[in-house]
Amino acid sequence: MNQERPQQTILAVDDTPANIDVVKGILSQSYFVQAAVSGKMALRIIEKSRPDLILLDIMMPEMDGYEVCQKIKADSALCEIPIIFLTAKSEEEDEAKGLELGAVDYITKPLRPAILKERVKIHLELKAARDLLSRQNEILEEKVIKRTRQMEELQDVAMVAMGSLAESRDPETGNHIRRTQHYIKLLALHLKDHPRFSDFLTPENITSIYKSAPLHDIGKVGVPDHILLKPGKLTDEEFTEMKRHTIYGRDAIAAAEMSISQADNFLVFAKEIAYGHQEKWDGSGYPEGLAGDDIPISARLMAVADVYDALISPRVYKPAFPHEKAIAIIQEGRGTHFDPDMVDAFMQLADEFLAIALQFADSEPAN
Repeated sequence: MNQERPQQTILAVDDTPANIDVVKGILSQSYFVQAAVSGKMALRIIEKSRPDLILLDIMMPEMDGYEVCQKIKADSALCEIPIIFLTAKSEEEDEAKGLELGAVDYITKPLRPAILKERVKIHLELKAARDLLSRQNEILEEKVIKRTRQMEELQDVAMVAMGSLAESRDPETGNHIRRTQHYIKLLALHLKDHPRFSDFLTPENITSIYKSAPLHDIGKVGVPDHILLKPGKLTDEEFTEMKRHTIYGRDAIAAAEMSISQADNFLVFAKEIAYGHQEKWDGSGYPEGLAGDDIPISARLMAVADVYDALISPRVYKPAFPHEKAIAIIQEGRGTHFDPDMVDAFMQLADEFLAIALQFADSEPAN
């Protein structure tokens, strides 16, 4: 059984009851007609019942129709209600003023029933069309937001999956990429108001750095197993090849950039981090021997995060160092291995670094 469409509501505002009776006589068969005999009464009714359309007289005591119209249009919750002025004022400037105030139409008295019916019908249909379009736009916006969120989640999963691919070739690294991802975000958020970093560490860039961090060692997929998995100390030749993981990582991400029309920030930072996270503040790192501020900020952040996690994690060539020893080693590298200001920030955040290490611990938790 089809449900009947609810009757639309018209509010007729006129200080002369006889004029309201005329409007009711014309419209009541098609609409529910409410009445108000003053501007103040009309505003109270409008706030409570939100009529679909308002028929508004101009010449009323205390508050005329123009003022009522202004108040309605100034209220964001009411301003979309269409207003038609019904008035004996027939001068062109009166009509122009009414339309300038936001009325959709202006009908002079005496009323002609056919004209009033048609004008009311037209403006209700226009309002219904605007409302439908607005709802469709809201639905579309919600779908876009949902799709964007899904794409961001897919991007995050892809980054972690690709990082895990490199991780899977080194069984000792465990949750390394998850820990370093959270370390780097913690450090960046702490430094976002520092005068040296505030212009760069915007919320958008911090998010992109966090998303791209799992790719910092993606280049290890290009290192031969006999070197990557060697239990003992590497020879000079083997270490030279191991160092090339920074180049392999940069080149792999650069190749990915070529497949899209415009590189997203997270790919830009992923490339910086993969290529530069083994550089050192004093220029003794690799692959280019960059020093100081020539090293990208994203790579400097990762250097602290990566070394801290390597220190507290067990390796075939060393046991896991206690948290306190790792702190001391990072502090010792201030101004040589690491950006001094980043080490200072790390020292303030050391307990929170440990909390992350414990949250994403491997089978053997960090000390």
